[in-house]
Order: sequence, then C-alpha cells, then structure tokens
Amino acid sequence: MTIEAPPASTSASPTTRQVWTRARGVLLAVVLLLVGAVVIAVVRSDAHHGRLDPRSADPYGSRAVAALLADRGVSTRVVTTLAEARDTAGSDTTLLIAVPDQLTSRQQRLVHEAMEGSGGRTVLVTPTASVRTLAPGISPDPAVAFASTLEPDCALPAARRAGTADTGGVRYVANAAGADICYPSDGLPTLVRLPAASGGGDTVVLGSPDILYNNRLDEEGNASLALQLLGSRPHVVWYLPSFSDPSATDSGRKSFFDLLPSGWLWGTLQLFVAAALAALWRARRLGPLVPEKLPVAIRASEAVEGRARLYRKANARDRAATALRSATRARLAPLVGVPLAQAHTPEVLLPALSAHLHGDGPSLHSLLFGPPPGDDAALISLADQLDALESEVRRP
Repeated sequence: MTIEAPPASTSASPTTRQVWTRARGVLLAVVLLLVGAVVIAVVRSDAHHGRLDPRSADPYGSRAVAALLADRGVSTRVVTTLAEARDTAGSDTTLLIAVPDQLTSRQQRLVHEAMEGSGGRTVLVTPTASVRTLAPGISPDPAVAFASTLEPDCALPAARRAGTADTGGVRYVANAAGADICYPSDGLPTLVRLPAASGGGDTVVLGSPDILYNNRLDEEGNASLALQLLGSRPHVVWYLPSFSDPSATDSGRKSFFDLLPSGWLWGTLQLFVAAALAALWRARRLGPLVPEKLPVAIRASEAVEGRARLYRKANARDRAATALRSATRARLAPLVGVPLAQAHTPEVLLPALSAHLHGDGPSLHSLLFGPPPGDDAALISLADQLDALESEVRRP
C-alpha cells in the first residue's frame, strides 16, 4: 500500500516569524520614541518646576527676587485668580502677570480695565498674543532678539541705572505716544514702558523673563533692573494664572487649540515626515517588480465563467455586451485590414467589413455598435451573432 504525502500548504498567510521580522523595526522605533519622550519630559519637568514662582527656589523660580524685595520693605503676594488680581489694584501696587498669554480674552480685558485707572504698575512677562489687549499700542514682532544681553539705549532711569541686562527675547513694535523703548535689538525694543492715559500708572512689557530667574539674577544688571521695575511701589502682587480659575471658564473660554503648546504644529509636521519616511522604508516596490508563481493555477475558462457570473449577478448586460463587441471588433479588424487603433471607429471598420462580406452595413452597425440588449435572451442572441460574424469573416 502506498501512502501519499499530504500536499504542500498553499496558504498565503504570513507566519509568526515573518510578522515579527517585518514589525520589529517599527516596534523598536516606537519604543525609542517613547523612551526619548519620557526622558525629555522628566528633564524639562525638573528644570522648569515652579517657573516664575516667587516661592520657588528652583533655577527658573523667582524666590531670590522676592527675597530682595522683602529686604527693601516691598511685600510680595501670590494670587492665582483674576478676582484676587483685580481686588489688589491700586496706586501702591505693582501687578506682575507671569504668563499673560494664558489669560482668556475676557480675562485680559478685565485686568486691563482694573489697572488702567488705578495708578499702579502692571508688569507683563513675555506677552505675545495678549499684548495688544493688555498694552494697547504695542505689538510683538515675529522675529526674536538674536542676543540675550543688551544695552539699555534709552532714557528710562531704571534701565540706565541697571545697564546691560538679559532682556533679549521677544521684540516689540511700540506705536503708542510717550512710550519708553529700551534694550533694542536690531532697532526694536525688548522692554517697553507705556504710561497710562490717566491716573499716573504705567505698564511695563518685558520681552524676556531671564531677569527674574534665580539662576540669572546675579548676572549683568538683572537684579538692579528687576528690583527697580518691581520695587517702585510698596506692594507686589504676583499673578500666576491658573486654568482652575473660575473666570477662565466663562464666555472668554479658550478653545482646545489655544491650550496646546505653541510648537504643536511643527511637532505634528515632524510626525508626518517621520511617517512618510517610515512608509518609504517599508515600501515593497522600491525596485523592479519580481514575478511570483501563483499559489493556485486557474484555467482561463473558469475566469471567464466567474466574470460572467459577476455580470449576471449585477444585471450588467450593458457591460457584458460592451465587452463582447469590443473583443469581437479587436479580432475582426486585422482580418479586414484595419489597424487595431481604429478597430472601434465605425467609419473605418464597417466599410471594410461590408466590402469583405458584401453584406449590409446598417445591420453590421447594429450588431457591432448597437444599443445594449434588453434581457438575457437578447444578450445570448448577440453573442451568437457576433460568433457567427467572426466565423464568416474567417471563412476563406
């Protein structure tokens, strides 16, 4: 007795080993990306914890400034809500807004109205989108200062006494009358003092927070400039805007895109570029096509029958008739001396067929270029007539 070996498997499904081989590169890249993101997040969180917080002793905190102000008899109070900031407005108060751009449009308008006629001083740290509302007449320039340490080059007494300071950052265009423009970079100031229209107060716009940081306070004239800007009045209210502030959820609520970091667009673009490069790397057609053997041999008759069943299931008699007529015309054209490129042109093919068959031109036109059949019987009749026509043309 002969035992036949089982036929070889013709399954085209990839094996587990093949899947792992294909996916391990992508998985490794994803793991490295996640690890890098975690490391960057940890480093940044450690370095910027308590940023511009007068209670923080971290490098980017501002406790050193608050301590120096206290030595000079200037009190510092931290507030996190708009209501607290507005309640403290007065001629004896300096209101420092640490992150002005975090305020909603409504919050910006309310705090500006509260300080405008109070006679106090408002210090805005690196405002960009919010500066037009908080300091009318001042707008940010798209290009930042190239150098961080700049000369005062203005008549403002506080700046002249402080001398060079690390104010290089956002540059501003000041169109307001009477504004003091200091520490210019390429002709545009990085510190602007804008006097109030009434009440004796003013607004100071700082293009860089460096003079307030613990780790930069002892450099250049940073300490002198910070103390003079913040110590002109006996009380400093240090406003750290918070998303938990009830006023941030009123009608001036920011959209989702407003809450995203400023670099999210470039980050998304980089992800798209990385995805495109990964797609090119994993592409299968970077070289010439490689012929492969079909796992199963399919006879031509089976393919024709399968296509016919699809046509019948879709009631696509028009498509079936078009396919039959087109194939017949392509086979008849060389037999009657018509170029294949003109096989589907009635004005060229029909006269040649009529001359060859000595037949009726109109009937040939209806047969080869006529309307689609109305039912299955008409389609079968059309196929028979086309077959008969081809046989007659081939007859010697």
